[in-house]
Amino acid sequence: MSTITTPETPGAAPLSTENPAATHTDQANQATAMHALEARYGASWHAPLPAWNATLDSLLAHRSVRNYTNQPLPAGTLETLIAAAQSASTSSNLQTWSVIAIEDPERKARLSKLAADQSQIREAPLFLVWLADLNRLEAAAQRTGASAEGLHYLETLFVGVIDAALAAQNAVVALESLGMSSVYIGAIRNQPEQVAAELGLPPRVLPVFGLCVGYADESRPAQVKPRLPQPVVLHREQYDAPSQQDGIAQYDDVMGAFQNAQGLSAAGWTSRSLARWRSRESLHGRDRLRDALQALGFELR
Repeated sequence: MSTITTPETPGAAPLSTENPAATHTDQANQATAMHALEARYGASWHAPLPAWNATLDSLLAHRSVRNYTNQPLPAGTLETLIAAAQSASTSSNLQTWSVIAIEDPERKARLSKLAADQSQIREAPLFLVWLADLNRLEAAAQRTGASAEGLHYLETLFVGVIDAALAAQNAVVALESLGMSSVYIGAIRNQPEQVAAELGLPPRVLPVFGLCVGYADESRPAQVKPRLPQPVVLHREQYDAPSQQDGIAQYDDVMGAFQNAQGLSAAGWTSRSLARWRSRESLHGRDRLRDALQALGFELR
C-alpha cells in the first residue's frame, strides 16, 4: 500500500511524542488508529498518522447492520437525526430532498415485500425512505407564477439524488455516534411506483433508498468490511487506470478471506461485483428505472 500523507485535522489529537507527558496517550491513539485502518482495509497500514480523534473512530468503524434488537429508540432520536441530515451540504441551498419515517409494523412489512423481502426492514424500529424531491420547488413555482422549466432536466434530478445521499450519510454518522446502527436499502428502487403509492408520493418525487435504524443485535454481529486499497480509488492529478490492477488483485484476496470468515463462498470482489451486473435480470427490476421515472413525473430532458 502506498504512503498517504494526511493533513492535520483541526481539533484532533496529534500523534507525537514531543511532550513526554502525552506519550502514553499518543501511543494509545496510534494503536486505536492502526487497528481501525487495518480493519477497514484488511491489510497493514503504512501511511503516517498525523492526528486521530473520536470522529475518525466512528467513521472507520462503520458497518452495515442487518440484525436489530427490539429496543426502542429514545425520544427525540428522529428529530436529532433529521437536524444532522439538514446540516449536510445541499446544492445552492435548494434542499431537493425529503425523508419519510416509518414505524408502523404493517407498512414496514409491505415495504419489505417491495424491497426484496428484506427482514431488516421489518425488524428495525425505524425505517427511513430518502427521497429526491422536486415537487416542493415545482409547487412553489406554481404558487408564485414563476417558470420552473429547469426542474424537468436530468441535471436537476441528479441534484436531488445527491442531496438525499449527503443528508442520509450525515444521519448515519449521527446515529452511529449515538450507539445505533443502520443499513442502506437500495432495493427500495426495485418497484419505485409501488413504493410511491404506498408512501403517497406526489409527482416528481423519487424514492432513492431506504435506511434501517436501530440497535444492533450483537448476538449476530456484523463486521467491518474491508474496502478497496487506496491506490485503486485515489488518483493524483489524473486518472490512472493501469495502476489499479495490482490493488484489485490484492483486494480479491482480502475479500476472499473475509467472505470465508463470514461463512460465504470466497468469490472475491471482482467476481461477486460483476455478478451484480451480469444480466438485465440481475438488476431485480431496476432495469426499468427510466420507465419508472417517467411514470413518477420526471421528464428527463
